[in-house]
Amino acid sequence: MTSLKSKLFIFLLRYRNLFKFQWQRKPEITFDTSIPELRDKTKKAGKLFGKLPKEIEHSAFHIGDMYAEWVMPSNAAKDKAILYFHGGGYVLGSAEGHRTHIAKFVKGSNVPAMSFDYRLAPEHPYPAALEDALTAYRYLLDQGIEPANIVFVGDSAGGGLCLATLLAARENDLPIPAAAAVLSPWTDLKCTGDTLTSLQEVDALTWTESWHVFAKYYVADSNPELPTISPLYGDLTGLPPILIYVGGHEVLLDDSVRFADKARAAGVDITLRIGEGMFHCYPVCAPMFPEATAAMAEICGFIAEYAKNK
Repeated sequence: MTSLKSKLFIFLLRYRNLFKFQWQRKPEITFDTSIPELRDKTKKAGKLFGKLPKEIEHSAFHIGDMYAEWVMPSNAAKDKAILYFHGGGYVLGSAEGHRTHIAKFVKGSNVPAMSFDYRLAPEHPYPAALEDALTAYRYLLDQGIEPANIVFVGDSAGGGLCLATLLAARENDLPIPAAAAVLSPWTDLKCTGDTLTSLQEVDALTWTESWHVFAKYYVADSNPELPTISPLYGDLTGLPPILIYVGGHEVLLDDSVRFADKARAAGVDITLRIGEGMFHCYPVCAPMFPEATAAMAEICGFIAEYAKNK
């Protein structure tokens, strides 16, 4: 049973267009959509999420030419880490834009997080984002942080990139991190999940047709069934413990369910949480309604446990 607060929040989210006197509930993303304008809009929207809590600080740096930043409890040691993969369909998003979301994981787990600006499509299609993710992971290892003290966390396309990086790390003989927690991961860039169409009308957040457009931009001339593009098609044997949160009313539901089923069959310790009536990446909305708050608490407990923060 969904809470009254979540029902109200979802209602406002679903019909937010009416507050702008717009008839269309959700904008459609087509190949004619201006990506620079879309990036600008999402960047402005990201600034509406407020400031970091006083006990959380951030510091910017570069790994070569790639921008990165730490979000961490004040005076925390960097002997353990979250490696955070931001979402945005491989086309949008940034470490800065996700900073306030990342701070919730940091505050709840007391584990510092490093996020990074991987190169975006269509200017930089696959494997650019994956290469940058591996560079970020190698950076943490080079800093002397033990893989057993690193937890991967990602949302949406960043969740898919997080899982793809696990597979790529194995292919590149890199040590596997302790665990991974992903929110609404995009695991199938062939876009074959039934819920991409069956839940389109009840999906309160994601843009219509955006997954097909963004997939084309990122995949480009590559095979979308490559496991390091679509981890759903990979050999999942040997992956670390994984926690997945996904909304029951979002188009990417099948991406999580099918991945979890395949991982479980491969012997992976995987937990799938489907939020009844919930939307894309809903845990980051904590503490606005109870379901998000409870989800964030479990995710942070999972991070703390596997990053050996005892």
